[in-house]
Amino acid sequence: MANIWARLTENWVYGGFLAGLLLLVLFPVITIGWISQEYLAFLVLPVYMLHQFEEHNGDRFRIFFNQTIGKGYPVLSKSAVFIINIIGVWFVLAIAYLAMRFLSAGWGIVAIYLISINSAAHIIPFFIERRYNPGLITACIMFVPLSVYYSWTQDQISIEQNAIGFAIAFGIHALIMIYARAQYQRLVRHTHQ
Repeated sequence: MANIWARLTENWVYGGFLAGLLLLVLFPVITIGWISQEYLAFLVLPVYMLHQFEEHNGDRFRIFFNQTIGKGYPVLSKSAVFIINIIGVWFVLAIAYLAMRFLSAGWGIVAIYLISINSAAHIIPFFIERRYNPGLITACIMFVPLSVYYSWTQDQISIEQNAIGFAIAFGIHALIMIYARAQYQRLVRHTHQ
């Protein structure tokens, strides 16, 4: 079982990349009859999978994160990266899409906030540090246009859906930083003992 977990945590991004391409090809079939609010929100999943490939191919994001945020300490493990992306992105999007299709189309806003906040997490550091970070290019060319277009064209989203969507997306990103900070403090204490 440990061997399977190791292979999954090492290679999930490649399966995700291929699944993202497949979802893009099947997008017109999957979303047939959907309103624009729903199919634009659903488009986030395959686009996010392509973004994850830019981020995590060759373990780039984890290495970059550990060098910058972790100040050289391994604050993010491969298992943590796997859980963050599978639970914090794919699973959250799946729940949002179920709510979008069976409760109200406005719940697709969760997907849009997820890419909007992720874009900011890539673009703001670029302007501060003046250097590339893994995921920056796809955040700029895919996430920003999709989130801006969605925001301009959709107005059937309740205040509650906006608040909850933002809280979920912001919360996921905040939890990553809280986890990394706790790991950093633990590793520093362990090093100085």
